[in-house]
Amino acid sequence: MSEEYVEENIAREQTQEATDKKCPACGGTMEFDPKSGGLSCPFCGSKYEIEAKKDDNEQTSAKEIDFNDAEARGNCDWGAKKKTIICKMCGAESIYDELDLSNECPYCGSNQVMEESDVDTLAPGGVCPFKVDKKSAGEKFKSWIKGKLFCPREAKEKAKPEAFKGVYIPVWTFDTDTESGYTAQYGKERRVRNSKGETRTVIDWYTTSGTYRKFINDNLQIATKRYDTAIMKSIQPFNTEENLLYKPEYITGFISERYSVGLDESWQSAQRDIESILRSGIISEVKSRHSTSHVRGVSFDTDYSNIKFKYLLLPIWISSFKYKDKIYNFMVNGQTGKVGGKTPISPLRVAVAVLIGLAVAAGLFYLYSR
Repeated sequence: MSEEYVEENIAREQTQEATDKKCPACGGTMEFDPKSGGLSCPFCGSKYEIEAKKDDNEQTSAKEIDFNDAEARGNCDWGAKKKTIICKMCGAESIYDELDLSNECPYCGSNQVMEESDVDTLAPGGVCPFKVDKKSAGEKFKSWIKGKLFCPREAKEKAKPEAFKGVYIPVWTFDTDTESGYTAQYGKERRVRNSKGETRTVIDWYTTSGTYRKFINDNLQIATKRYDTAIMKSIQPFNTEENLLYKPEYITGFISERYSVGLDESWQSAQRDIESILRSGIISEVKSRHSTSHVRGVSFDTDYSNIKFKYLLLPIWISSFKYKDKIYNFMVNGQTGKVGGKTPISPLRVAVAVLIGLAVAAGLFYLYSR
């Protein structure tokens, strides 16, 4: 291997010294500890605080960036690419997914954080550190899967809580002022009587219009397509307000991923979410204004202003197991401990449940029909 090749890859790696912080007591590589919020040595148990990072304005959380001032806004999907990482501690070469920001050398345990100055991507502005540790994540998962009545026992036994891995996933959050001009119809009920003296309810419809204003705060868009969307949604929400200015110590010992969904694409997705929120708000406003429960035909156009965004890393625990040649994935929210995933379903257990339900229904019918 040529010296130029090694030097080039080392230059691309740009491993930050902070992520290889050594324990003063034993010399081991330290990791972020979700329980204490500091660094912990997995070898001797020593713990050390992380000094909070501040920007020039003494801000300790991620700065909101003006959307119109953003750079590198295109999609940057490197999912099919690989890179060679050379560990500065032991010289070992490892092959990683191009999306990984940080990883751990499988040979000496050295943590590595990838600088992004040489690729077309933005650096994370903030991190929401793990609050739920691996043990707690496993316990919450074990309790969750235990409650899945239709999941086969064999599958539950294969789902190992200790197999969870901590990952920081990339997200965009958007703030914006909105002003929507709308039209809609609202209905008023009245009772009418026919010639036979029978009464019925009819609804009279009226047209209305107005302006609806709402501030949207931290609309969250997952910036990767690697994970199951339904599972990802099931473990939300995340408290993005609790983010801290990005500092490599927060992600030591964990895998981190670069975004693969660009800023523009995420903003388009955010607008679809926001329009749904605005529609609900407009309906509520029309109902309140006209003292009615009937609204239809809502149409509106929205102007967005003061659009800001943040690029954050959020914590999740991920795991999977194989059952009958199919992979089942699970996630645990690293902030709240909320569990999500898909489990296999036992046809036999479903059939038994149906039979029990039918038996109970038949018994009740018998009792009440006597």
